Amino acid sequence: MTGRSTLTRRHWLRETATLAGGVLGGGLDGVSIARAQAGTPLTPFTLSYGWVPLAAGNSPVTQYMIGKKLFEKHAAQFGYDLTVDYRGYPAAAPQVEAMARNDLDMAMWGNTPTLRALVAQQPFSLASVAEGRLRFLLCTRKDSPIRNVQDLKGKVIGTLVGADPYNALTQILRYELGNPDPAAHGIRMVHLSTLPEAAQVPSGVDATLAIYPAFLKAQGTGTVAIMNSYGYTESHYDGPAGKGAGLLLPSVKNSPFYPDGYYLHRSFRVVHNKLVDEHPNLVLAFLLAQQEAVSVLSEADPTTVSQLVKSYWGLSPADGAKVVRDEVVFRRGWAWSTEGDALALLATSKMIAGAKIIPQPLSWTQIKSVFVKTAPIAKQAYDRLGAKPAIAEFQSAKAGDLRGLPSWEMQRWKDRT
Repeated sequence: MTGRSTLTRRHWLRETATLAGGVLGGGLDGVSIARAQAGTPLTPFTLSYGWVPLAAGNSPVTQYMIGKKLFEKHAAQFGYDLTVDYRGYPAAAPQVEAMARNDLDMAMWGNTPTLRALVAQQPFSLASVAEGRLRFLLCTRKDSPIRNVQDLKGKVIGTLVGADPYNALTQILRYELGNPDPAAHGIRMVHLSTLPEAAQVPSGVDATLAIYPAFLKAQGTGTVAIMNSYGYTESHYDGPAGKGAGLLLPSVKNSPFYPDGYYLHRSFRVVHNKLVDEHPNLVLAFLLAQQEAVSVLSEADPTTVSQLVKSYWGLSPADGAKVVRDEVVFRRGWAWSTEGDALALLATSKMIAGAKIIPQPLSWTQIKSVFVKTAPIAKQAYDRLGAKPAIAEFQSAKAGDLRGLPSWEMQRWKDRT
C-alpha cells in the first residue's frame, strides 16, 4: 500500500491472507507455489497493481486474490516468480497519473478516467471488468427539506466533479428535469475530493452524490438518501412518485441504460501496453486469477464476502452484503468485458464531451481500440477455464444488466458509427 513501511505492509498482507484463508478456505503461500513448480526455473518479476479499496466489487476480489496468492499461483504456471506490489488508491485519478509516469503496471479506472486517458493517448488496454453497477445515491441530511430531484433547483450539490458520481447526477437531471446541465436548474456544483466526504454531506452543500458503501457507513452520522441511480426512491423521498423507499421513478425507463438505471457504471481493470506486449502471459495469469476469485465469491455468502473488506468499508455483515449483491461481476459470475461494457464508455464520452471535460465524443473505433490487444488473451483465459459462460449467456436479454458479445467477438459488435 502507498505510504506504508515495509514492516507495516508485510503485516497488512499477512492479516489479509489470514482473513481470506479463515473466511473462505486455506491459501497457498509463495513457498508452496515454488514447490508446485519444482524442476522449473522461475523468472523473478515484480508487478505494481493499483486498486480502490473503498469502492465496490474490486475490493473483495482483490483481497481474496491477495489472501490466496492467486495471481502468483497462475503466474508460476508460465514461469514467473511473481511479486505483486498491491497499491491502494482513494480513486482513479492518481492511478492515471502513475501509469502516465510508467510507475504503475495495472490499475482500476472508471468510465471517465479511462476516456480522459484515451484522449491523452496513454498506452493502455482494458483487460476485464473490475466492477460495475455501483449504486449512486442522492444524499442529504436527515433534517433537510430536499425530498426529491425537483427540490434540487437552486441548491448546492457536492460530489467528485468530473468522475462517475457527477456523470450519474447529470443523467438523473436529464431524465427527471429535462436537462443534464446543473447550471440550467440553478444548481451550483462543489467538488469533493473523496468518496467518504461526499457521503458525509459536509457543511456548505445541500446535497451530494455518493456511492453505496460510503453512504451505508455514513448513515449513522445523519446522512439520508432520496433516490438512487437505479431509478428507485430511497427512504427520504417524498414527491410525485409517492413517499418512502422502493418506488420506481418512471423517467428511468427513458434511459438507454435501463435496466442498469440512469447511468451505465463500469470500472475496468487496466494494463499498461508495455506489460501486454512484453509479458502477455502475466496478463493471462491475472485474468485467470481474477476469474477464479470472482467465481468463488459469486457463490459465497454475501455477508462473508463483505467481511473480507470490513477494514475498508467499515460495514456490518448485513450492510456489506447489500453492496456485494449489487455488484455486476458477482451477479454475472464472470468478469469478461462485453459490448455492453464498452458501450458504457461510448455513452459516457458523449456525456462528458457535453460537459467540456473532453473536447469531443470518442468514436466507436476509438473505444474498441483499447480492447484489441487484450481480447485474444481474454479468449485464452476463457478457453482455459472451460469456455464459461456459454455465448448465449453473454447475450441474455433477461440478465438485468447491459451486456453483449465478449471482447474476443468484437468483429460481431454492432456498428455504432
